[in-house]
Amino acid sequence: MKNVTWDSYQLFLDVSRSGGLTGAAALTGLSPATVGRRMIELEERIGKALFQRSQTGYALTADGRALFDRLQAMENAAKEIEGWQKASSASSVVRIAVGTWNAWLLTGNFSAICTDRDDFRIDLFIAEQRASLAHRENDIGIRAFEPQERNLAAVRTGEVAYAPYRLRNAAAYVADRWIAVGEENAISAYLRWPHENSGNEIVVTVSRPTALLDLVLSGAGVAVLPCFVGDADARLAREGGEIEPLRHNQWIVMNNDDRHRRDIRTVADRMTRLIKGHSDLYAGRKSRPA
Repeated sequence: MKNVTWDSYQLFLDVSRSGGLTGAAALTGLSPATVGRRMIELEERIGKALFQRSQTGYALTADGRALFDRLQAMENAAKEIEGWQKASSASSVVRIAVGTWNAWLLTGNFSAICTDRDDFRIDLFIAEQRASLAHRENDIGIRAFEPQERNLAAVRTGEVAYAPYRLRNAAAYVADRWIAVGEENAISAYLRWPHENSGNEIVVTVSRPTALLDLVLSGAGVAVLPCFVGDADARLAREGGEIEPLRHNQWIVMNNDDRHRRDIRTVADRMTRLIKGHSDLYAGRKSRPA
């Protein structure tokens, strides 16, 4: 059984499963004559008759069946190893830390960040507090200020603007009813703004920023939202102009030692393209008439 390659064994399996030379030839692209010659060579090298040949096809002998069973077990083991290899290569995780509304954009355009062809998966941590990367808690973050930590690299994506929004065509009294995140959860400047400027007109407080959008769409009142959220929804209108003191730049941040890792670089580049592709919305340059 010297010098028998796996290709010969695979061809043997093809002949066995298809019941003859013609079927194996269709599977492999070889000619029936070539398949027949290769099976004769295999039998000579093994020293056993593997097939009973007839006009109706190829049937396995007892030795052929014994070889088939062993090769099928080897084939199944090989497939298990291949699956294990793919699972190991797909075990890479890219951890992204973002605020509520950047997460809203990423999840709404997720196929631009991660596809079924990628060999990594995404872990998305959504919170208003500053993205922590200095000790590799996360791989990629989005910050409203340029990082000062020496071991972090940053890519500026542009400006972010904010404005008050209400339901389009809402009743006039809605303008005096403000919706805000409760003070204990108002970490970001735009979340604190209603408390600092319209505190007496707040009629609803919520614990999560996403509820601001839900309540505004229900006609409950006015809330401060990023322009890339508010201006993107035709159901909303600005209640007044941009709140200019809230405007800030934005950076995608990575650990300097890890930013060249292929999966991290891929995701960071895709996030940059996505956000820059919405730069006019982010900067409040696509507002609709009230």
